[in-house]
Amino acid sequence: MQKLRYARIDLRSLVVLAAFFSTTALAQYKYIGPDGRVVYSDTPPPPAAKTLQKPEAGPASSGTSGGLPYALQQAAKNFPVTLYTTKDCDSCNRGRSMLAKRGIPFTEKTVGNADDFKVFKDTTGASQVPVMTLGSNKQVGFEEDAWNGALNAAGYPATSLLPTGFKNPAAAPAAPFTPESKTAAALPGQDAPATSATGGASAPTGAAPPPSGGSRPPSWFKGF
Repeated sequence: MQKLRYARIDLRSLVVLAAFFSTTALAQYKYIGPDGRVVYSDTPPPPAAKTLQKPEAGPASSGTSGGLPYALQQAAKNFPVTLYTTKDCDSCNRGRSMLAKRGIPFTEKTVGNADDFKVFKDTTGASQVPVMTLGSNKQVGFEEDAWNGALNAAGYPATSLLPTGFKNPAAAPAAPFTPESKTAAALPGQDAPATSATGGASAPTGAAPPPSGGSRPPSWFKGF
């Protein structure tokens, strides 16, 4: 009977110790509570409390999940966000601003020529921007309620939890640059562009320029 009592005491001690170490491992704050006891918590202490420990401010992240809160890390890992945009696109600007305001880590891909458009269409199946992809899911065209709903379903926090100084990667063309891409690809429905005597590619005859200030979108682009 005495051995059994000791066994129960030891088991109880192990449970208490496990709970203690679990709590302290998850705690970000350590402070002295109103009763004079040390408190471990993952929420900030009351203003009047004497703080003994608080989260360390790590280096500003840039396009990585390092240093992000756990919930945001998990969402970014399971449903990474990519935003496809082009120039002079008001809907693209509003979509980008919404993601930034909500504190969503995302990668931006720009569609500026036929190569970009091919990669964009092959990847998303869409023919207009903006497009926001969340893993294998996508939202075509900017609708704030629809985008917020998709982000909520993916587990992204409703308000920004990004650490101070966090920066998303700079926008990059949808089609990665390769030596072969120095020669312009033919636009849909057109012959391959001729190569000039200097080795550069001349623009396809009749091709519209990429979206830019005051110009029409090219023929391959279906609209914003």
